[in-house]
Amino acid sequence: MATLLHIDSAVFPEGSASRDITATFVKSWLEQHPEGKVVYRDLAATPLPHLDIAAVSAGPEDALRAELAAELAEADAVLIGAPMYNFTISSTLKAWLDQVIIVGHNAGPDSTVGSTPFTIVASRGGSYAPGTPREDFEFVQNYLEKVLTGMFGATEIDFIVPELTLAHSKPEMAELIPLADASRTKAQEEATQKAKALAARHAA
Repeated sequence: MATLLHIDSAVFPEGSASRDITATFVKSWLEQHPEGKVVYRDLAATPLPHLDIAAVSAGPEDALRAELAAELAEADAVLIGAPMYNFTISSTLKAWLDQVIIVGHNAGPDSTVGSTPFTIVASRGGSYAPGTPREDFEFVQNYLEKVLTGMFGATEIDFIVPELTLAHSKPEMAELIPLADASRTKAQEEATQKAKALAARHAA
């Protein structure tokens, strides 16, 4: 029985593009692999404390850090909803990363997490794609790729990027609604296919 670790970090519980896409992923995962287990953390509903000197000093002996590290170690796949806030990830997701990354335990040259596949739904209100005016403001994909490869040695990181999610709510973006809808549809399809592929890999 394979385990999926599902992390959501969107502030809003309703109307969130990242939550919508991660829900699609989980639904597809369970349809393909009904015996699979899903461990869920909603970092907005139940935020983790920021890292402090006591937790750093305790390392894997800290109860919370040990719990989070065990969830990650036991996961056969990790799904992260990572909407963009002020050009980067939410502070709640950063807190999870700071707590779960324990150098000398699960991070560093001997990390046992490197082969775990990570799928990240990196939604954003505008577009920060290569060639766009705000390309160099993108600190979600860039950061997460660096931290996951640099700390865990992750070798399989896939990004699903629904863009222009504010088009329906901002009049000045109204002309971009068709592009926003197309991006959302593509993200849903990618989530479905990626979940099926990962579930099939572990169900085989």
